[in-house]
Amino acid sequence: MKPAGLLLVDKPEGPTSHDMIAIVRQAMGIRPVGHTGTLDPFASGLLLLCVGWATRLAEYLVPLPKLYRGTIRLGERTDTDDLTGTVVARSDDWRGLGPDQVQRALDDQVGEIEQLPPAYSAKKLSGRRAYEVARAGGTPDLKTQRVTIRRLSLCEMALPDLTVEIECSSGTYVRSLARDLGASLGVGGHVIGLRRLRVGEFEVEDALELDRETPADLVCQQLRPPETAVTHLERVELDDEDASSFGHGRPVALEAGEPQGPMAVFAAGALLAIGECRDGSLWPKKVFASATQ
Repeated sequence: MKPAGLLLVDKPEGPTSHDMIAIVRQAMGIRPVGHTGTLDPFASGLLLLCVGWATRLAEYLVPLPKLYRGTIRLGERTDTDDLTGTVVARSDDWRGLGPDQVQRALDDQVGEIEQLPPAYSAKKLSGRRAYEVARAGGTPDLKTQRVTIRRLSLCEMALPDLTVEIECSSGTYVRSLARDLGASLGVGGHVIGLRRLRVGEFEVEDALELDRETPADLVCQQLRPPETAVTHLERVELDDEDASSFGHGRPVALEAGEPQGPMAVFAAGALLAIGECRDGSLWPKKVFASATQ
């Protein structure tokens, strides 16, 4: 049986998220490996990788909220909104900033906000990535998107640098937050350090520190069962008769209520499928034949 499951990886600074996928593919001898949200090369921290048939579960991990710890440098704006870019504006006005002024600017970023993605982002525009347009000298026609900043805490203020923790919805760009914070203070800003600490209930402290020297058997030992990826979904257990019917594409009746969103469907303690509720019945959306092989 080919390996399948969820792998928690602590990505170091430098490699891309796809570099980490390549390492896992080589170590486990399997092609299907996918991420549930990338980290920029300069950033470190938690990557959730789905392996084998569990890649079909990746979409249910992508929307999970994230927790980051980042360092924002005020007084400089870059074209990428991070330390890898070219400085396009400077200001020494950060020297006149006080703690109360900084805190008010941070507080203004909390809640549901409209955020413009960075020009150098992977957003697709008519089949091209925004960063491809930007690198070619163009101006990507990006649209704002609604994101939620649940918490933005000031951990350390050593001007021109601020160290903050950001608890946010999926799709939030910390680089954009740094850019907008600097703009609201009138001095500019960009990210100079970023680490992802948590995705949903998964913590970076539990992740594997991975590089090309990591033994293959250690990578395999750290693979978690596929059902780990859907513990945040509502769970339903089917008996043998309903499981057989459901596994062949037929709906089953729900005993009570009609839950919102996808459900993790189990049979005999094993993950059988992802289901969705319609008209009082549970319908199969994804059935995992490989789960019982």
